[in-house]
Amino acid sequence: MPHRQHASVPIPATLAILLARDASVAHNEVPMIRANCRARFTAADFDFIVRTLARPQTDQVSLVDLLSDLETRDSILDHPRLVDAILNHCGHLRISSQFYFYVLARHVLQQGGIGDRKLCDYVASLLETFSHASRLQISEETHHLAEQYISDMLIALNRATPEQAFLLRAHIGNYSLFISGIFHENTHRRSLRGGPDIEFYEQVGRTNYQLVSSHVVARRCELDDVFEGLADRFRDVRLALNQLSDQLLNLDEDARPSISL
Repeated sequence: MPHRQHASVPIPATLAILLARDASVAHNEVPMIRANCRARFTAADFDFIVRTLARPQTDQVSLVDLLSDLETRDSILDHPRLVDAILNHCGHLRISSQFYFYVLARHVLQQGGIGDRKLCDYVASLLETFSHASRLQISEETHHLAEQYISDMLIALNRATPEQAFLLRAHIGNYSLFISGIFHENTHRRSLRGGPDIEFYEQVGRTNYQLVSSHVVARRCELDDVFEGLADRFRDVRLALNQLSDQLLNLDEDARPSISL
């Protein structure tokens, strides 16, 4: 997948090791994730949609016209042929990471009975942000440090300002969802050896999402409904991401199809 520079520095997985060692989490090191994958699609993404869905040459112009309407575009993005085209493509996919994760996240979340597009968009942005740091791989050592990392963030809440606390709690929820959703098998194996189990991450994630859902920053960023939805349906979202990890994402870096802008 392509490497892109984010406005704030994502710090999950391997990068979390450095912060966990220092036992300090500064608010400006926590990524602010927004539900904006659909707003960041590229010309190459739209070209991929047209080439995948348009059959006769005359259909391409009408499809491009339809993509200019947001409501119609959202319906087009739900077309199962897009998922098939991404998963069955051999070689190099010239699509953005935000498009890749939105289409796949939307697919599994809909299968799990979650139809809220804004929530799907947020989950896709979460996966995109975290994947750049973790490369969708995690070791036993990193998983152990992830546990310490969450503890450090919870401790950091004691000295955080209200806005810093919002960023930290949102990140704790996001991080808990990412670990329990994408790396649930690693989490289960560690729980058998005394580490936190899936239910621990569910409880931590659900609680922190609920706390930030009523925060003034969440309302200002128009994320209060997303956080409330994630708190209410954390387990359903987590199970959908388990399916994404098990059935759709190939965590083998050499075997996974590459994508680029």
